[in-house]
Amino acid sequence: MLLSDVLYKVNLRLVNGNTSVEVNDLQIDSRKVKKGGAFIAVKGGEVDGHQFIDKAIENGAIAVVCEVLPASVDENITYVQVEDSAIAAGFMANNFFGKPSEKIKLIGVTGTNGKTTIATLLYKLFTSLGYKCGLISTVENQIGDKIVPATHTTPDPIQLNQLLKQMVDATCTHVFMETSSHALHQHRVAGLEYAGGIFSNISHDHLDYHKTFDEYIRVKKSFFDSLSSDSFAISNADDKRGAVMLQNTNAKKYYYSLKTVADFKGKILDNSLNGLLMTINDVEVHFRMIGEFNAYNLLAVFGTAICMGEDKQEVLTVLSLLTGAEGRFDYTVSPKEKVIAIIDYAHTPDALLNVLATIKKLKKGFEQVITVVGCGGDRDRTKRPVMAEVACEHSDKAIFTSDNPRSEDPVEIIKDMEEGLPLSLKRKYISIVDRKEAIKTAISLAKPEDIVLIAGKGHEKYQEIKGVRNHFDDKEIVKEMFELLEK
Repeated sequence: MLLSDVLYKVNLRLVNGNTSVEVNDLQIDSRKVKKGGAFIAVKGGEVDGHQFIDKAIENGAIAVVCEVLPASVDENITYVQVEDSAIAAGFMANNFFGKPSEKIKLIGVTGTNGKTTIATLLYKLFTSLGYKCGLISTVENQIGDKIVPATHTTPDPIQLNQLLKQMVDATCTHVFMETSSHALHQHRVAGLEYAGGIFSNISHDHLDYHKTFDEYIRVKKSFFDSLSSDSFAISNADDKRGAVMLQNTNAKKYYYSLKTVADFKGKILDNSLNGLLMTINDVEVHFRMIGEFNAYNLLAVFGTAICMGEDKQEVLTVLSLLTGAEGRFDYTVSPKEKVIAIIDYAHTPDALLNVLATIKKLKKGFEQVITVVGCGGDRDRTKRPVMAEVACEHSDKAIFTSDNPRSEDPVEIIKDMEEGLPLSLKRKYISIVDRKEAIKTAISLAKPEDIVLIAGKGHEKYQEIKGVRNHFDDKEIVKEMFELLEK
């Protein structure tokens, strides 16, 4: 493809060289540059791509896109100066891979909690309705029934557009994609055409990255601000920022709610381990999923399907049969002792509170709730004491342990969690740094019909310690312990 075509819609400041050259590859990593490719120098949080322009040229780049031109330029190379390399990368990738988002119905899901469940349910729903679908999520990416491992919630713009092209080539008609605040802030989705956007909720998270809650809200809102008038936007009316998110959007606006008047109105009639009995727009339906938070997820999915022209009755029938994403309120019961173990990805104070509130509603009597919880290393430290307080306040016993400590000392992370805990709650927890031992201890403390919540890692099959990912699966530990209980 000609460089001039790759640069379509990119905000150019200066061009030094020939844009009629043929470009056969795009990269933002200089190590991956091939002969005849274009290198985009992006300023990242830790690394500035401008430092690697010479390396990219050494590796065969014939064009360089950058915000600041090098002090000396090679006359055989085309240099393109742009306002923002990250935004340019999105548009260039979109052009290079044939504008794949315009050839499918792409739906973006954003919010603090619920993104994975909503995207996964939409993928399962539309697949059941007979469409070939793509899924881009934290847990996994799927092209039809083919699974592609996920490395980020939202891939970088080149990987993302390449993945979307693969979905187009595989004849997918619908793609459901988690759209994280990091991806929005880093412009990984720049240049994409969305058919619709969904807002789930917003609460305390990622302040290590965004610094302030207002900035976090602004970044989430920017997704809806960028939607076109041909698309739709659907938001949670019960969230404090639900209306704010859609304030400036050009998209057609819709709302879902359990508590107020909305386009897609739900009411919980019964919530138990057997599932949710709800009315949705006056139709009574039993769902296999559990908890108020899943009632909101189901409403978001139902509303999206109706906005996309699907039949109300058919949508509700299929939805009633579906289960959510792995590691989201994923529960098993030991056959003999009837101890209930719930594995959930809850890693924010709000998500943990939602899960514990759901468990409280499921309790039939005097069952204990024992919560195993940790906090990730190299992430927002301010939420650590809040997570600890939520766990102690809403559980009979809590065990503080490791999550993914990453480069931090897990003992220090636990100390941060303990910091500021009221004296009244300090008697309710113990600390066990080894996560496996913590899970084993929680299950051994449980009496028949007690509920053990293992929070924070959900679907993850690893534990990241000092830069190394070691195999670790909460579910495997639970299964091992349940087998011991049965002996």
